[in-house]
Amino acid sequence: MYSARDRVKNQQWVDAISEAAAELELDAEARSNAVDLFVSHVPDAERSKPAVAAAALYAGALVAGEERSQRAVAEAMGVTRLSVQSKWKDLLSDAGFRPPTW
Repeated sequence: MYSARDRVKNQQWVDAISEAAAELELDAEARSNAVDLFVSHVPDAERSKPAVAAAALYAGALVAGEERSQRAVAEAMGVTRLSVQSKWKDLLSDAGFRPPTW
């Protein structure tokens, strides 16, 4: 879990996730999942935040049953597909979910 201060401190990334979710036509549940995943796992390094935000969006959409391609999420977030691919399973695992094996 995270504090309200953590969310406020990372508002620019919360906004970026929300904008990308709107572009991908994801519903409120997917957006909320993505924000929760991101704010709960914010990396210390600024350079890692875009990749983690994109992975959180991808994973949040999966949890909500609104799968989007890694490529589509990466493009909406302005990162590479590999950035999403390399981080989303760890986010789900750390949040207590069992990532799919496909």
